[in-house]
Amino acid sequence: MMPRERQMVPHPILLVARQTATNQIEMIYDQPTDLESATNVSNYWIRNNLDRPSDIATVARDDMMLLPTNSLTSNMSMIMPVDNSGKRFFITFNMNATPGVQYTVLPCFVNLRGKKGFRGENWGPGSSNTFTAQ
Repeated sequence: MMPRERQMVPHPILLVARQTATNQIEMIYDQPTDLESATNVSNYWIRNNLDRPSDIATVARDDMMLLPTNSLTSNMSMIMPVDNSGKRFFITFNMNATPGVQYTVLPCFVNLRGKKGFRGENWGPGSSNTFTAQ
């Protein structure tokens, strides 16, 4: 959990994360984002519902520690904007998600367009950031 004062800084919230291909997830934020922070793979973690991370997941179901050492990497994925809105992005992986496994997209440190310095989580109670791979 991030300290309360950091959560009070205005920041975009991930509204939806959904699988669009066997190796791709579409993400939609509620507000335009800073492209540099939104497309930085090390600002994202993927949790699965298994005992250990595998394929596109970087953390297992019981692992609550989101660390630089268990974030996505440029060796496994890339993030590109879908359009010019600053709200829609694709994460494309160099491997497929496992059908039937549940994944949760956990972005942190993504700033609003024109802003810098947010150091918290970019999801909330209203985020639909979990999906079951097809």
